[in-house]
Amino acid sequence: MSEVPSTAAACECDLECVFERPDAMNDKPMHYCPGCTHGIIHRLVGEMIDEFGLIERTVGVCPVGCSVFAFEYFNCDFIEASHGRAAAVATAVKRCDPKRFVFTYQGDGDLAAIGLAETVHAAARGERICVFFVNNGIYGMTGGQMAPTSLIGQKTTTSPDGRSLDISGPPIGVCEMLASLPSVAFLARVPISSPKNINVARKYMRLAVRAQLENKGYSLVEFLGTCPVQWGMSPINAMKYVDDTVTGVFPPHVFIDRVSPAKNVPTPVEAAT
Repeated sequence: MSEVPSTAAACECDLECVFERPDAMNDKPMHYCPGCTHGIIHRLVGEMIDEFGLIERTVGVCPVGCSVFAFEYFNCDFIEASHGRAAAVATAVKRCDPKRFVFTYQGDGDLAAIGLAETVHAAARGERICVFFVNNGIYGMTGGQMAPTSLIGQKTTTSPDGRSLDISGPPIGVCEMLASLPSVAFLARVPISSPKNINVARKYMRLAVRAQLENKGYSLVEFLGTCPVQWGMSPINAMKYVDDTVTGVFPPHVFIDRVSPAKNVPTPVEAAT
């Protein structure tokens, strides 16, 4: 029997296609469902910690939600926050030890529902924290209930006929809401739906990290992710749904950039063309 070639040897592209796990992450298998984009975003967070050499200084905060066990996959310090309280916990850590790099990792049910007050006021105060916000438009872990970001007409376990505009109002645009606050240093939204947009996400995350390291204020990157299981879709169709439908309600955009001197950071739409 002949040897199976390595991934790099089998690939005909010019890139060196070898998976290298960030030092900030361990090799524990993740608990996320097939097709979930949490794993991709975790890797991006790990890459940022490595790139800026922050592993010894980092404290992550993860609350209740699908990412409740995020602390198990990183080699940095973590704090488990109560549901919705990640911004408050992160504020306490950063104020007690300003030399720490502090980030929260939150879903839409956590950040935009029970934690919305903490989110808005942390941003209004300009707390020197990074928020990595995963918006998949549903409560993934607790049974598929409607979230503040669920789309009009979207069927969930608590809106079996679809979200009603008359009853529930339109979905909340977190970035649009925070964009009016002068103490926000960086604010952007990006879909995690293609390799090109993942590269755009890296650019945004670098600016969000710099906002904290350069003491410029609050930063948030919103990732439009998938939840194939609760959406009732295949992973491929879920990615297509993000591009074709979700981005029409939550447009990818850099809302605030007080970090980059040259305002030439590409938007996901530009990067994908």
